[in-house]
Amino acid sequence: MSSEVAADPGLVAGLRQRHLTMLAMGGVIGSGLFVGSGAGIKLAGPGIVLSFLLAGTLAMLVMRMMAEMAAAIPTSGSFSVHAGRAFGPWAGFTIGWLYWATLVVVLAVESTAAAIIVNGWLPDIPRWLLVFAFMAVFTVVNLAAVSSFGEFEFWFALLKVAAIVIFLALGVLAFFGLLPGTRFVGTANLLGDGGFLPNGWQGVVSGLLAVVFTFGGLEVVTIAAAESDNPAYAVGRAVRAAVLRISVFYIGSMLVVVTLLPWTSVQIGQSPFAAVLTHIGIPAAGQIMNVIVLLALLSALNTNMYGAARMMYSLAQRGQAPRALTTVDRRGVPYPAVAASVVFGFVAVVLNVLWPDTIFQYMLDAVGSVLLLVWIIVACAQLRLRRELERTAPESLTVRMWGFPYLTWAALIAMVAIMVLMVADQSARSQLASSGILVVVVLAVSLWWRRSRAAGASTETLRP
Repeated sequence: MSSEVAADPGLVAGLRQRHLTMLAMGGVIGSGLFVGSGAGIKLAGPGIVLSFLLAGTLAMLVMRMMAEMAAAIPTSGSFSVHAGRAFGPWAGFTIGWLYWATLVVVLAVESTAAAIIVNGWLPDIPRWLLVFAFMAVFTVVNLAAVSSFGEFEFWFALLKVAAIVIFLALGVLAFFGLLPGTRFVGTANLLGDGGFLPNGWQGVVSGLLAVVFTFGGLEVVTIAAAESDNPAYAVGRAVRAAVLRISVFYIGSMLVVVTLLPWTSVQIGQSPFAAVLTHIGIPAAGQIMNVIVLLALLSALNTNMYGAARMMYSLAQRGQAPRALTTVDRRGVPYPAVAASVVFGFVAVVLNVLWPDTIFQYMLDAVGSVLLLVWIIVACAQLRLRRELERTAPESLTVRMWGFPYLTWAALIAMVAIMVLMVADQSARSQLASSGILVVVVLAVSLWWRRSRAAGASTETLRP
């Protein structure tokens, strides 16, 4: 393990290049792909391939912006620090706390979803006890030295990646009729049942709204870069590798699904991956997918717990969270920040007992659109910081946004358009409203925090 000090004082540079790449993939490949993609297919039909292509392109542009800023200014606060530098402390406070709130809610949801799967196999074990067990295990993992955490997540995420690669390989073989009991499929499913765009471009847009959030989690690689040996070099390579691989996995998987199955047969809430495996004659396909989804959930749980802890640590370092959360142990682990970030996951144990069927939908609605807001702030911050860095430290721009400023503006306009479409979409409007309430609350807390600190500083100055 390297003994170099990371970009944030107190943290240790223990993550390698391969760790960063797998952290990004571990955070983003989850149940949204394996199960949630069914809703997108219902909306867009085979056109879901275009929906994922558009969403993947947008994610790739945003991640390139993040990589540019993270390489120039490596920090565990990543885009929160960059937003603060671009627009002032209020922006860093707001986006940092919103992102942290999103991650801790996701922790609770992922641990609960994993518990539901295991509870199906072991019905005698209460669901709340399984949630507690998952949260406890991954808290211990996150309290280990960052190099140990990185190695654990590397192999964990690799299992998930291997599952997708095997699925793609089986899909290609089935397409050409090379598996027992299969025959050449051709384009019957891809172009039948209403054609490639059965619901027109409106369906593609609706599918985009349904799947764009499945790319959330890529941001963690820019947070983790601060704990790598060479942040400026590592973040560029990790983002490039992760985005390209994830795009291939997502788009390739959807192409396999809509080519091998009639899109009308896909059921919302059921895994289209399991439906494909059953269709091509893989025994116990449903249970195989349950295992894969469980691995995906636990890997994302592990990665998001890491991201939440580092964001909290960065907020505390900047005086935007309690100062005690800046403490690190001798291995460079910010254990108070880890503890603060997992508290809500353990609260979820109680919530599972009290409101097992309703509480998480409310929480998911509250954080559902925050990712898009984070991406919009990233684009705005990159537009401003790029100009500043070109004037003051051009040598720090070792990773550059493609086609600047045109592609940045294009991505920003696209994200604002998605927000507008969500306002017009009745099913998405309530989610946007809940997220808006959360944003207002965080902004109000930000104002109160800054005023209270300013008042405290004034009192210290006047004291004899």
